Amino acid sequence: MNSALWVSKTGLSAMDKQLNVVANNLANVSTTAFKKDRAVFEDLMYKTVRAPGGLSAQNAELPSGLQLGTGVKVGATQKDFSDGDYNVTDRQLDVAIQGKGFLQVQQPDGTIAYTRNGSLQLNSEGQLVTASGLLVQPGIDIDQGAIDIIISQDGIVSVRTQGDADAQEVGTINLAGFINPTGLSSLGQNVFAETNASGPPIVGAPGTDSLGTIAQGMLEASNVNSIEELVNMITTQRAYEMNSKVIASADGMMSFAIQQL
Repeated sequence: MNSALWVSKTGLSAMDKQLNVVANNLANVSTTAFKKDRAVFEDLMYKTVRAPGGLSAQNAELPSGLQLGTGVKVGATQKDFSDGDYNVTDRQLDVAIQGKGFLQVQQPDGTIAYTRNGSLQLNSEGQLVTASGLLVQPGIDIDQGAIDIIISQDGIVSVRTQGDADAQEVGTINLAGFINPTGLSSLGQNVFAETNASGPPIVGAPGTDSLGTIAQGMLEASNVNSIEELVNMITTQRAYEMNSKVIASADGMMSFAIQQL
């Protein structure tokens, strides 16, 4: 069996995964605070016919050897946590994190997850929640009579009620940072979970411990560059076609050999 068939098969499989990554990036080009992925490729093991540095004769050392590759695989997908553009919404409960850090939210099972989607809302009890209903941690309750909600750059949340000249502080939004944010596990709904690879969260007030600051009345856009992803899609398609042609060529060589025997 021609080994080029199997090598090209791995190439087709890798390009299929790459196209899936590109498609997901493009699908989320309008998702608030979405962070794009990129596929990380690795070559597979090698068949060593002659090892580099081996002896070809007495006192004669091979300078390079003969090693035949067996293909490629997608070894990982890596999140790009660079900031997206910031869009002004002028909505009091919209917040954008300018710099590093994540909002902390409580999942239905009680565990803490992390998000950069600052499109916050109030639930029926006046608690600050995400668009999917996850409670912001630490919990913040907003009085029903509040007419103004002020969120400072360092995360202090204050409200002003009817008849009050001064705003009253009701809580603080803390941020969590990670030494390796690409190690976070994506749970969907713009939410991430801590893993051993990400390390434990470093929780602090915005603007401290290398954490970013909070901008009220703004939202962070997706960091997907649609033009870049379209170029990646074309490159992936061409690579897929080339691997297909290698299979066709290997098949033609085998067919010719069989006909001549």
